[in-house]
Amino acid sequence: MLVLSRSRNDKIVFPNLGITVEILNIAGNKVRVGVDAPTDVTVLRHELAGDAASSAPAELINPARKLSHEVRNRLHAANLALHLSQKLLQADRPADAERTLQKALDEFAAIEERLTSRDQPSAASSSQRSRGHALIVEDNLNESELLASYLRLSGFDVDTAPDGCDALRLLESELRPDAILLDMRMPRCDGPTMVSALRANPDLRDLKVYAISGTSPDALGVERGPRGVDRWFPKPLNPEVLVRELSRQLSVVSA
Repeated sequence: MLVLSRSRNDKIVFPNLGITVEILNIAGNKVRVGVDAPTDVTVLRHELAGDAASSAPAELINPARKLSHEVRNRLHAANLALHLSQKLLQADRPADAERTLQKALDEFAAIEERLTSRDQPSAASSSQRSRGHALIVEDNLNESELLASYLRLSGFDVDTAPDGCDALRLLESELRPDAILLDMRMPRCDGPTMVSALRANPDLRDLKVYAISGTSPDALGVERGPRGVDRWFPKPLNPEVLVRELSRQLSVVSA
């Protein structure tokens, strides 16, 4: 399940739908939500949606097209949830509004998952085409789940850990990812501490470690290279760049 933290500029991305939902501004009892969608997807305020339904393209309501009924129902539910959340905010009920907004995001996520499963013939064939295995070490649950979802939809197997201590326990239990995606600032065991532990362990020192951080490596005193991190990705992260680099590096290793 996707979890939304109510922070300005938070984004939820649904790659298969081509839809991005972004929290633009939070002021008092109003949250401005932006929806970026492809040109062939109509996005309307609720008071205009009724007129648009009668003129919807035939292909959207053609019963011969699989999933169209389910997709339309889920989009309708998401639309209602978005507008109900606005009403709840106006009624000074922010907790209820956030739960309702989460329902809208869950509907988008369900559509995304359904379309993905349709495009992938079977779980067996998908696993055979896996582009690699990544371990995400990130204490922010929202960021961790979003990145994990993006990587899974890009063909990677993904495990997650909330900090370096839990990640090291996973690795000690014989988990061997192709790459570790490591946040630098975390409680208990942070990124630099985990990098030192990995490079000091003969069984783990050869693992690929990619830092994902808003802080520069010089400020943290972390080496780059075989004794430190293999690559440094600054926040805010461009996930497309990360996927390209992971694919390139892992294909070199497996060649």
